[in-house]
Amino acid sequence: MGNNVEVGEKAPSFTLLDENRNKKSLEELLDGNLVVAFYPGAFTSVCTQEMCALRDSLARFNEMDARVVGISVNDPFSNKAFAEQNQLNFPLLSDYDREVVRGYGVALNDFAGMIGYTASKRSVFIIDKEGKIRYKWISEDPAVEPDYGEIEIKLREIG
Repeated sequence: MGNNVEVGEKAPSFTLLDENRNKKSLEELLDGNLVVAFYPGAFTSVCTQEMCALRDSLARFNEMDARVVGISVNDPFSNKAFAEQNQLNFPLLSDYDREVVRGYGVALNDFAGMIGYTASKRSVFIIDKEGKIRYKWISEDPAVEPDYGEIEIKLREIG
């Protein structure tokens, strides 16, 4: 069963393949604060809106010394097509064995009525330079998008 990670705890480490099948670890992504956005599925409408909203916020995030990474259970090939179609300018990582979604407590079982198919709950974690979780938002409803303004406010607070 998945763990629940809490604000103030050290973020569970991971190494996943990005959309170009290059390994990316949490440690190498922590070049400043990191916004980790778990999304249920590439090409689904709400995920597309969310990833595009994050893409459009990226310049402001970068000014606040923050990076963005998306994580889903999709394979790298789907993530690459999704990134290209939506001109996403941040890495999309593939958690195809579901270890990371379980480690962060965001596994979404029987996604879209598909028994046995585990996706990721739509969720956002902000991890600071020291690898500590400073913000977490998890939705039980895949149709709900995060509050992007709240993410920005939290990034400003962390500094």
